[in-house]
Amino acid sequence: MTSQPLRRRLAFFGSPAWAVPVLEALHRHHEVVLVVTQPDKPAGRGLRLTPCPVAAWAEASGLRVEKPVRLRKNLEFLALFQSLGLEVAVTAAYGKILPAELLEVPRFGFLNLHPSDLPRYRGPAPVQWTLINGETETAVCIMQTDVGMDTGPVVARWRTAVEPHETAVELANRLRDKGIELLLDALADLERLQPAPQPPEGTHAPMLQKDDGKIVWERTALEIYNRYRGVEPWPGSWFEHQGKRVKVTRMSCVEDSANTQMRVPGTVVQMGQGLVVATGEGYIRLLEVQPEGKKPMPAVDWARGARLRPGDRLD
Repeated sequence: MTSQPLRRRLAFFGSPAWAVPVLEALHRHHEVVLVVTQPDKPAGRGLRLTPCPVAAWAEASGLRVEKPVRLRKNLEFLALFQSLGLEVAVTAAYGKILPAELLEVPRFGFLNLHPSDLPRYRGPAPVQWTLINGETETAVCIMQTDVGMDTGPVVARWRTAVEPHETAVELANRLRDKGIELLLDALADLERLQPAPQPPEGTHAPMLQKDDGKIVWERTALEIYNRYRGVEPWPGSWFEHQGKRVKVTRMSCVEDSANTQMRVPGTVVQMGQGLVVATGEGYIRLLEVQPEGKKPMPAVDWARGARLRPGDRLD
């Protein structure tokens, strides 16, 4: 007779849409008695208070949801958490550091799904900086949460090559989906996990800022392209021309060697199959752009409307 898989009594901490499939999988296989998310935030033209995607899904599924403004020294939330009889808690992109008094409550502590090859890229934007820095390999880890930022011991790891044209959304989703498999395996075997401590040294992946998407033409073509992959969908790659911001929604590196003449970075080289622009080393082909206040359009159409010609420089 085959024994049924253990259904763990657990809490889930997460907020963005990326974390919803993690919660869905936990809800299918385990008893999720509490979902904790970031508080509702103003959204839309009317700035109406709107729940984050995890909260919206959990509420629609009839799960208990709490949205504490703070966790540290929050005695009311701590008492609630202690009353639940939790075996374990799971975090995935929750967005806050958890205080020690919470970490000690579940019998088996907290498990975190983190999409990087720890200790590389600890922090809130690991996938983005993996791509921006041109890494060719990465991983997803399941770690035991401690009071540091992604510094706890690792209980499962899956390494993979980074595909050369993967964007942050594509890579993050691929790592998350494999991470769900690792997480479910870890939950089935909590009593026999063998955590591997991380070295104290590591690299940090800070939250992206709007200016992280600015195209610096003096960088190499590959650096510009890798940054474009890493900052999609936000803040996106952009440059300014004649005082107006132009977002680049599709680009590629120029692979042919026809354009070997040295050009000033930012100079338009060709207008045909895209807008070819010189960089500090090599060339970038802009395929689609979105000027301020307009819909995305072919880059060449925008360039003609802006009266650009080969030899002109993008401001």
